[in-house]
Amino acid sequence: MHELMLARSAKGRAMRASDAAGREAARKRVDAAKHALGERGAVWWDDGAPDLNRHLAKNTPYAGWFASIEEEKRKR
Repeated sequence: MHELMLARSAKGRAMRASDAAGREAARKRVDAAKHALGERGAVWWDDGAPDLNRHLAKNTPYAGWFASIEEEKRKR
């Protein structure tokens, strides 16, 4: 995480300075740090469960739970 934060800071500094080469170097550092953290690259977690990211809750098996939360909000 420390390297990722350093790389992001370097990218911000390069962008503010209009340093295209520095920005590209920092982007590569960010990418390398994210790979090292497992945020990018091959999937290392696979529990067989469906990936429900980027779905509305009402369109998932959590629809009932989500509806109950919405109902509670309306009652208030």
